[in-house]
Parts: sequence; C-alpha cells; structure tokens
Amino acid sequence: MMAIVSWKEIGLLTGLVVGCYWNSLLCGFVFDDVSAILDNKDLRPSTPIQNLFLNDFWGTPMSEERSHKSYRPLTVLTFRLNYLLSELQPASYHLLNVLLHAGVCVLFLRLCRLLLDHTTSLVAALLFAVHPVHTEAVTGVVGRAELLSSIFLLAAFLAYTKSKGSDDSVVWSPMVLTVFLVAIATLCKEQGITVIGICCVYEVFVAQGFTLPMLAETVVQVVRGKDGFPYTLLQTLLKLVVLVISTLLLVIVRVQVIQSQLPVFTRFDNPAAVSDTPTRQLTFNYLLPVNGWLLLNPSELCCDWTMGTIPLVESALDPRNLATLAFYTLLGLLAYHSLRHTHTSAKTVVMALSLMVLPFVPASNLFFPVGFVVAERVLYVPSMGFCVLVAHGFRSLSLRWGLKRISWFFMVLLLLMHAVKTFNRSWDWESEYTLFTSALKVNRNNAKLWNNVGHALENQNNYERALQYFLQATRVQPDDIGAHMNVGRTYKNLNRSKEAEEAYLVAKSLMPQVIPGKKYATRVAPNHLNVYINLANLIRASDSRLEEADQLYRQAISMRPDFKQAYISRGELLLKMNKPSEAKDAYLRALELDRTNADLWYNLAIVNIEMKEPSEALRNFNRALELNPRHKLSLFNSALLMQESGEAKLRPEANRRFLAYVKEEPDDANGYFNLGMLAMDANENEEAERWMRRAISLQPGFRSALFNLALLFSQWGRELAALPVLDELLRHHPEHVKGLILKGDILMNHRKDTRGARACFQRILRTDPGNVQAKHNLCVVHFEERDLAGAERCLEETLAMAPHEEYVRRHLRIVRGKMAAASAAGRPPPAGGADERRLRGHGGEEEEEEEEDEEQPAKAGTGDGAGREKNLRKSSPANGSGRPAQVQQARLDAGQAEKRTKNKSPKEIKDIEEKREAALKRLEEIERILSSD
Repeated sequence: MMAIVSWKEIGLLTGLVVGCYWNSLLCGFVFDDVSAILDNKDLRPSTPIQNLFLNDFWGTPMSEERSHKSYRPLTVLTFRLNYLLSELQPASYHLLNVLLHAGVCVLFLRLCRLLLDHTTSLVAALLFAVHPVHTEAVTGVVGRAELLSSIFLLAAFLAYTKSKGSDDSVVWSPMVLTVFLVAIATLCKEQGITVIGICCVYEVFVAQGFTLPMLAETVVQVVRGKDGFPYTLLQTLLKLVVLVISTLLLVIVRVQVIQSQLPVFTRFDNPAAVSDTPTRQLTFNYLLPVNGWLLLNPSELCCDWTMGTIPLVESALDPRNLATLAFYTLLGLLAYHSLRHTHTSAKTVVMALSLMVLPFVPASNLFFPVGFVVAERVLYVPSMGFCVLVAHGFRSLSLRWGLKRISWFFMVLLLLMHAVKTFNRSWDWESEYTLFTSALKVNRNNAKLWNNVGHALENQNNYERALQYFLQATRVQPDDIGAHMNVGRTYKNLNRSKEAEEAYLVAKSLMPQVIPGKKYATRVAPNHLNVYINLANLIRASDSRLEEADQLYRQAISMRPDFKQAYISRGELLLKMNKPSEAKDAYLRALELDRTNADLWYNLAIVNIEMKEPSEALRNFNRALELNPRHKLSLFNSALLMQESGEAKLRPEANRRFLAYVKEEPDDANGYFNLGMLAMDANENEEAERWMRRAISLQPGFRSALFNLALLFSQWGRELAALPVLDELLRHHPEHVKGLILKGDILMNHRKDTRGARACFQRILRTDPGNVQAKHNLCVVHFEERDLAGAERCLEETLAMAPHEEYVRRHLRIVRGKMAAASAAGRPPPAGGADERRLRGHGGEEEEEEEEDEEQPAKAGTGDGAGREKNLRKSSPANGSGRPAQVQQARLDAGQAEKRTKNKSPKEIKDIEEKREAALKRLEEIERILSSD
C-alpha cells in the first residue's frame, strides 16, 4: 500500500526547491532558449495551433531535412501559454519550471515510498530536489521538456502500480490510464516512452517477486508443459503484452512523425558518431562513466560538452577504458545482487537500476547517434535511480552499529553542499556571457564555447573582444567552419572587408566537396551553407561583383534546393541588379518551401512595388500581417502604400497601421512623421502638428518633418509660427531650397522684410544659379522695393533661363507697363499701394523627402537592418500665402484691369468694371476649385 505524502513534506520539498532556484527568476533566455523561445514562431498567437503538431521543438517543420526531429508539441504548448501571459518576459517561464520541479519532487517521493521506508524515501526526494546536475533542466527554459516528461512518466508508473487486483487479476482502468500518460509523456519528450520498460521491470521483479533463476525455471517448466500455465503468470504476460503493443504503436507513430528520417548531425556536434570502429564504440562506452561521475561528483558542470570537450578514445590501451571497465563491473555486480534475491533490498536496487538505465538509453549513443556528447539535462530522470541508491546505501550504513550519527552528519552535509552548489550554479544561467564563461572555466578545448562567448559579446556590440574569442575558437578547432564564419562576420562589423572576405574564403574551403551520387546534406550542417550567403552579401557591396555574388547564391541553392535563405538573399540581389521579375521568381520558389514566413511575403510585396503592382503589393503585405500582425516593416510599408494611393477610404486603415507600427517602434521618428502627413491629408491640423513635433523631438533636424510642419503653419494661416521652424530646418540644412523659398516668401509677404527675403533667394542662387523659382522671386523683391529697372533686368534674365514659362513673360509685361505708365506721367513709378495687386513669388511645395543616407530599398528576413520605402508625395506648387500660382496670376490680371480704368469715358469705365467683376468671379471660382482640390 502506497504511503500518502503529507502536506508538511510537500511544503518542505517545495520550500527547498524555491530556496535553491528562486534566483533563476532573474535569469534571461540563454543558449538553446534563444532558438526554442525567442526564435520560435510557434509560440506566437498568430501561428495556427496545429503547427505545434507539425513542427519540431524548435519550430522547424518535421518534413524539412534540417529539422532536429525532436517532437515535443505539448512542451511547446506550455511555452505558448507562457507567451500569452507574459510574451517574452523570461521570469514567468522560469517560475513555471521551478514549480514543475517541485511537482516532480513530490511525485518522486510517492514513488520512493513504494521502495523505501518513510525517512529514507524523504532523504532520496530531498537529494533529488537539490542535486546540482538538475540546474540545466530547471534553470534552462528548454529543460521544461525533461520536467513535463518526468511528471507524466512518474504519474504513469504510479498508475501502473494500481493495476494489480487483490486476486492477482488485471485492473484495466489503471492500465488504460498508464498507456494514456505514457503517450502524454512521450509528447513532452521522447524519453517518456521508457517508463514502459520500468513498468515491465516492476511487474516481473517487484509485483510478481521473480528472480532471474526463478524466471528461468518457470520458463523451462512452461516449455516442458509441466503444471500448465499458472494463472498469475498469464495475468502478468497479458499486462506485458499490452505494454509492449502500446510501446510499438507509439514507436510507429513517432517514426511516421519524423517521416522515417533521422536528424542530421555533424562531427562538430558529436565527433564519435562519425568515427570509425573501434573509436566510436570505445568513446560511447566511456561516456557512461562520465555521466555517472557527474551524478556522483557534480563539481564541474558545463552547459556544452560537444566538439573537443571529451577527446575520442581511439585505442584499447587508452587508460580511460579502465573507467569504462569499472563502471560496467559495478553495474554488473548491482544487477547480479538485485536479480538473484527476493528480499526488499534487492527489489529496491533493481528498481533504482531500471530508473537509472532505461531512461538514459535513448541518450546513450549506444543504439543510435544523438546531437550531443554529454547533456546534463538528460540525467534528470536517471538521477532518480541514483538518488534511490544513495538513500538506500545511507539507510544501510545508518543501521550499522555506531554509524548512524556519522551517516546522518554526512547526509546533511551533502544536502547542504548540493543546495549551495545548485544556488550558485543557477547564477551562471543569468546571461549567455556568464553561462559560457563559466563553461570555459571547466573546458577550454571546446571551440563552440569560445564561439558562444564571442556571440554574447557580439550581442553587446563589443566586436573587438568578440573577435578575440572567435579567433581563439579557430585555433582550438582549425577546421570549425562556423568559427571562421564568425570571424568573417565580426571583421565585416568592424568594416574590415578584406579580412572578412579572407575568413569567409577559409570557411568555404573547409566545406565538404560535392561527390556525385552522394547526398550532400548528410555531410554538412545546414547553417554552414550560410558561408556562401555571407560571402555573397559581402562582395555584392561592390557593383562590379554582383554577378560573382549571384553565382555564390546559385551554388548554395544547387547544394540544397530547399535552402530558403539563399532564395531570399538572391531575390534581394536581383532587385539590386534591376531584375525584378527574376527576384519575384526567387521569392515564389522560397514561398513554395515556406508559406508561413511573413518576411517572404513582405519581400515579395517590395518586388511588386518595384514592378509597379501596388494592389498586388498591398495583398502580399496583408498576407505577411495575417501571419504576423506585428510585422513592423509590413505595417509601415503597407500603410505608406495606402497613403500614397490617395484614396480617402484607405486613410483610416493606414492610420491604424502607423499607430501599430509606432507601438512596436516607439523611437522611430518616421512612423510619427507619416502619421502627421496622414493628418495633413485629412486637414486635421492640430493632430498633424502634434505628430510632426513628436517626430522632430525624436530626430532633431528631421528635414521632412521640419519643412512639412512649416508648410502646415503656412497653409493654416499661421505663417509667422512657421518662421522658427524654418530657422531650425535651415540650421541643420542650410541649403534646403524649398525651405529658403518658403521663408523668403513669408518674410516678404507677411513680415515685409524684403532684405531677409533677398538673402534667402540669393543663398539659393549661390549654390544653384539656374534655379528659376529663386531667380523669379528675387525679381519680385526688386518689384517690392520699387526697383522697377532692377525687376525688369532680373525678369529678362529669368526669361532667358526659362523661355517657355508664361508667368515670367506676363510679369515682365506688367513691370514694363508700370515703367511706361510712370514715364508717361512724368513721375516716379508707383510704390504699389493697398489698392494694387502685387507681383507674387512662388513659394515652396509640400514634400516628403528623407535624408539621402536613410533612403535605402526596404528589405526584410535577411538578418541585416535595412531602410524603408519612403512616401514620395506629389503636390501642386504653392506660393508663400499657401495659394497656387495660377490664382496669383489671376489676381495679377485683375490688378491690371483695375489700372486700365484711368482716363476712360464713363461707358468705357462701366464696361471695364463689368469685365473686372467677371474676372474676380472667375478668380473666386478658381480659388474655390483649387481649395477643394
């Protein structure tokens, strides 16, 4: 009868777990967490839930060759629940891991009560709770697969222990529950299926009390037909058959899920796996005592044991083989003791051995290779058997005369030391830098660790220090392709292109050569093919080497036709080569491989824009947003496309998308600027001013925002408020032509400051002598200063510059008319009083240009930060008063009609007045139409 675990014991175990692991809540996402959490799109609510059952643990479709084939959809589902609660805040992920570990400890205590007495079982559970080797499984978020699988593994075993009735009959409800829990455990992590083996061992050697001699004798008797088939044995066989059939079904389903393909691992992941006989066998067998030593003495723990951490055992004379021999001898003695006796101690030992050995078999490399040499987290379940053995040994010593106190002293000391070690070890997982530097203290022969410290420094933009670690990685492992790629990338970040190219070429030279008839992908890590992408991305910066870069992309595609990133990068290059139709074909090919990639749909939309297909571009932007509603570049550029369309019905949605964009990128001035432009389109002046000022506050000197804010004030009737904005614009951009024209117009027409206006127009002409607009407005200054001769000369020069501009010719006639009238009257030319219509200059026009260094073609999904497509607004020329030039010319014509009324008869004057009224009505109609437009 299984003893019940008391609430005090639950509280003790939970308190101890929290005490050892509370600092894990302060840790971030490190190492494998980055791929499983940060980069895994299956966590996002926008990803269909069924994708969890189609993809591997890292979010890669199981059908793809590069898939890791680790199928753990229920574990990923818990990550997704964490994401719903706190998105990518790591504390909630770590908290759930700690609580799950506490739950495992409680269930393990219940299991121990089946094998050990009350006190000894508690000792085993306490030792399990604080063992330092569990730190990776508990503090590393990806270790949740171990925790969840262990919970259901223990639950399945405990359910199975209730499947025996009082008359040795089978109780089927616990059996059904066992099979169900085994399936759940397997969907959390593959090793969950091994609990069936543990149940079989329990059934034969504990529940039925067989020993090996007894089992052999029973089998012989049954074969000989003596005494028939015992009822108890029939019941046992029936249960075992159910368990075995269940195992086979789960295995068949698992094989179907991975599509009968094993994952691709390279010699860098597991060097022994690609070694010849006997090196492979000797090394894999030596790894067993290495794992055993980690359980026995967890003083030197390391997050990564791949590559050169454990040198290969290449000879039978290697002294490390003695450790292998000692391990097998000890294991054999324990098995011999437990399988030949029926007493309680033997049953305890056989169950402890089954808990140690069977869950470890899938990770042992003995039957099939795995992607690691040693991984501390896979020792989580095997350590249960180890803790049972230690507790059982402690009990045996404490029962001996005189050893009770000393055994308790050492046990308490062991628990305290383990607890302190676990607590300190959790701090190592605070960041990637702390984790990998702590690993280097244990192992300096692993190039991957040097690389990972370099990556951590690279993420801090400390490229100089990162380069030193990457170079050390190439010295530790000269044939490590990834290390040379890291060196190349860092040189590129340091703007040392020549050294970067040399490093990439070294990495490329280390790639396995293509052998006809032999599958290339089985001999190279998929990410190593990025050397072609990185090298091509580097050399395509030179326009003379674009074809060379394209050849590299095509070479990568020829090696792996499913290499999605190669199609993406090639599409970008083809756009740069002005081959949009070919770029479109590249993106469509990539979409055949992955239609759930929002970046691909975005890039295709950019191609549509290049091909003048705005409606198709908008559809593809929308597809990207369906897959990822927070895809920032799609939000921005689709809103920009809607804005440029000029359709009023699209304006609210464009506004919503820009608002969503600035929520994602609150420090990007471009988002607020375009919100301001939308508000200007809708004549929402106050809103436009607010957004423009927000953009300027984030990016002082933002040229387009400053000019359009000034233009907004000018069109709003607040011309004087525009002057300080224009002064700020011209402080940052002294030669801004449209700003100078607008400022000159306001100074001339609203401040009556012809000197200031003249300075503005002359500044333009110093840098651009052929600027007709500035030259014409300078003529207007002459006119306003009553310098008709100067105005005439200026207009003649302007007309020579632009002989087809009718308004210049008309204004010249007006000036000459005034000069003739003044000469005929024998008086100075009129100053142009309040009753006269003045010659007006052309003002600035609304613009939405950006700084040249910010105008790069918009791209995404390449790993490089790229600029965005800018909205190029087109609007009619406007003068300083905000009225179109045509209106000013109409006003001028009306003024001339007024001047022609002098020295005429009453009838003639009446006719002229009627004509003038008609002209003014025509002027008002033009102004009304233009204003509404």
